[in-house]
Amino acid sequence: MTFNVARLRVKELAEALSVDPPEIIATCTLLQIPASSPLSSLTVEQSKEIIDYIQKTNPKQNIDEE
Repeated sequence: MTFNVARLRVKELAEALSVDPPEIIATCTLLQIPASSPLSSLTVEQSKEIIDYIQKTNPKQNIDEE
């Protein structure tokens, strides 16, 4: 039996963080996460890693996690 893992698209994460998708893709490149377009899918773990990185590099930016 196969279970689907929750996934989030780059463009959805960018909208949630109020940043442009290219910034998310650049962050993915730095973190060695495979994502090359706004339609690339990210796992929950990858999304958390990206959020943590953006919070560290942009401390003034208000990021609300739900």
